[in-house]
Amino acid sequence: MSGFGAVILGCAGPVLSDEEISLFSGTRPFGFILFDRNLRNADQIRALCDELRAAAGHDAPIFIDQEGGRVQRLRPPLARSWAPPLEDAGSEDAERRFYVRGRLIAQELRALGIDGNCVPTLDIARPNTHPVLQNRCYGADRDSVIRNGRALVAGCRDGGVLPVMKHMPGHGRGTLDSHLDLPRVSTPKSVLSNEDFATFAAFADLPLGMSAHLVFEDIDPRPATLSPVMMRLIRDEIGFDGLLMTDDISMQALSGSVAERGRAAQDAGCDVILHCNGDLSEMRELCETVGVMDTAAQRRAERSLAARTAPRPVDIDGLRAEADAFFVQDLRPDPA
Repeated sequence: MSGFGAVILGCAGPVLSDEEISLFSGTRPFGFILFDRNLRNADQIRALCDELRAAAGHDAPIFIDQEGGRVQRLRPPLARSWAPPLEDAGSEDAERRFYVRGRLIAQELRALGIDGNCVPTLDIARPNTHPVLQNRCYGADRDSVIRNGRALVAGCRDGGVLPVMKHMPGHGRGTLDSHLDLPRVSTPKSVLSNEDFATFAAFADLPLGMSAHLVFEDIDPRPATLSPVMMRLIRDEIGFDGLLMTDDISMQALSGSVAERGRAAQDAGCDVILHCNGDLSEMRELCETVGVMDTAAQRRAERSLAARTAPRPVDIDGLRAEADAFFVQDLRPDPA
């Protein structure tokens, strides 16, 4: 078997163009990611997933950002709406809520042909965490994030969906939106290791992770995604030996052309480059620049695909009723 292209790509619309099919067939991307522009109805989404896999020439994983709350690509009637994760994190039954969330979302994704979800978000929410991220987090301290993240991962995997933990090695101290700017964190490494990095270390066994576009000034002046020093920290200190993808390489936290960013991330130690906006010319240049996975990345990629499993049987109607009850409970007034 030839190696996978070292990319996860988006596409421009709800069906593939001839140019996209040609690119994907020639480059054999490891996987794909879907956004609002790709989603119309259930039959169309299933057909698009089939098209993508046929073009890539293998059973490519297809990812989506279905966190619940603001970051939720699928919405009613295609999928249930959820509260932002941080709103559930303080509940007495938080772990159960996160499990149910993960399991029901997985059920909805698998029914559409999607088998990867870019969750859990393991960044620790802090008072100054940028609003683009804050309520997407699973707690305001390390132990809460670990408990709730583990519950959500269990739900994903029981539902046959591959989780992608993000944003390694921790984005919660970022006070800027990395879609637009490059956040910088001045916290000492000793504190980061005990809190932010330790959270991800508790998930080092997961098959897939996503890097963060921010600078840890006490460790290296380069953004983590482009930093060999930070990649070694993820591998050695955090202990993660799964497939490491970049966050979207077109985000404006990074400088240079998309292809230059992709090569720099690959040279730093990222296994696969995530490109989300569906721009055909950017994808062509990126694919040409980063080529196929090296031996270590290919090994991790194959291992991550082997981690895909069929959903475990469950009383889905019972879980849906349980999720409905969470919502009703949250609407109850506080006792006088």
